[in-house]
Amino acid sequence: MSTAALQTPHLLPQVQPCRCSPAPPWGSPGRREFLWPYWGLQQSQASPCSSLSWYRQPTSSCLQTTSLGSCSTLAPPTHPCLCTSGRQTKRTTQAWSARPWPARWKAGESLKGCLKEALALIPKAQHQETPTFLGATAGMRLLSQKNSSQARDILAAVSRVLGQSTLDFWGAEILAGKDEGAFAWVTINYILGMLIKYSSGEWIQPAEGTLVGALDMGGASTQISFVPGVPILDQSTQVTFRLYGANYSVYTHSYLCYGRDQVLNRLLVGLVQRSPQALVHHPCYHSGYQTTVPLASLYESPCIHTMVPMNLTQNLTVLGTGNPEACVAVIQELFNFSSCKGQRDCAFDGIYQPPVQGQFYAFSNFYYTFSFLNLTSRQPLGTVNATIREFCQRPWKLVEASYPGQERWLQDYCASGLYILTLLLQGYGFSEDTWPNIKFQKQAGDMDIGWTLGYMLNLTGMIPAEAPAQWRAQSYGIWVAAVVFVVLTLVAILGAVAVQLFWRQD
Repeated sequence: MSTAALQTPHLLPQVQPCRCSPAPPWGSPGRREFLWPYWGLQQSQASPCSSLSWYRQPTSSCLQTTSLGSCSTLAPPTHPCLCTSGRQTKRTTQAWSARPWPARWKAGESLKGCLKEALALIPKAQHQETPTFLGATAGMRLLSQKNSSQARDILAAVSRVLGQSTLDFWGAEILAGKDEGAFAWVTINYILGMLIKYSSGEWIQPAEGTLVGALDMGGASTQISFVPGVPILDQSTQVTFRLYGANYSVYTHSYLCYGRDQVLNRLLVGLVQRSPQALVHHPCYHSGYQTTVPLASLYESPCIHTMVPMNLTQNLTVLGTGNPEACVAVIQELFNFSSCKGQRDCAFDGIYQPPVQGQFYAFSNFYYTFSFLNLTSRQPLGTVNATIREFCQRPWKLVEASYPGQERWLQDYCASGLYILTLLLQGYGFSEDTWPNIKFQKQAGDMDIGWTLGYMLNLTGMIPAEAPAQWRAQSYGIWVAAVVFVVLTLVAILGAVAVQLFWRQD
């Protein structure tokens, strides 16, 4: 990262920052539309998913972005594609051949349904002027470790589909974890107007101390990013920005293999190591829950470093016991807290981290888990603890009856909730006093929170290093050089595991 401004990531060219002049009508000459797809491989227990979010970039200084809609689908796309524009939602179903397509083809083909929805919003005359970017995150980093050629094939397949479209496809890259965290921090502070605000006819810097931190959790990794109240001592965890004439020193770190789904997989492997039999009692699953898992599937992730059992061909029977205290104990074993003994500013696994400071927004899997548990209303820590533990102790039959149609995910919310508590309290160092500073939210300002918007703002050069003094006379409500951003997120599941199991190469 540069100390001058956000840097353009490797391989991707940068367009000039937007200028302030009255915007021409939609689709007319002089207006430039942007389609920004993001390809990522995250861990979840669904098929690879594609989702798009549409953004429009209004106002005089290009300082505000409006979300226009979203679309998501699962691959194989025999599932409906859910597309939302404003408050209207529609479903479209894609046809899918029964032929066992290789991974590189499924990854590309899975884009087409929702890509069609996105293209319908952009006038055809503007398609060739619509820059298209493709990025990849933690899941693809994991896959690259296990099978670099397959990772290249998947990226090539998606790039091929985008390159063959009527769009102006600019290129692809795999982001570093540090960039994920940094761009998420930019996103949330940009959305909330914490970087610069328009007031009384001029652009002003918000008061010091109003910046917020970002807590992001995908399927393969989790990130923490914030501006600490002390100097950052480990330069490898520091990102320095100069944005709108102000300097920011941001602490950020990405923990690979600490995303929700990798943790759930590591948790089960840890229980298998304790009991080498084909029957495992799982304290994080509800009592009465039972499932069968192919043993080999647990050990294909690069996050698993334990000894592989002799007989990987057998199936594993897992029985839930619904014991939250025992669940917390096995979750804690996933962390190396002892590596931080004697170190003042250390989180876990020997990673430096200054004390948390200020307000934080927790989104992605942080939000989805707590939203299901009805814990997104700033409840006290004691209430959160009690609610999660009470849910863990419910019998499986009662849980199934209480949440019809959600059986596919229900067994994991107990472990996810307790893992989030362990990560935030024992890992990142939040306490009962600082717990109220965390907001579990999916959106801010009617926009989804994530690293993608910050990434887009970087690539399009829309956050200048210096303050926009020349824009002070412009009204904040004027649409200037409006830009449409479509964020296309492809989420492939179980990292290398899913690719190996469901997308066998020809």
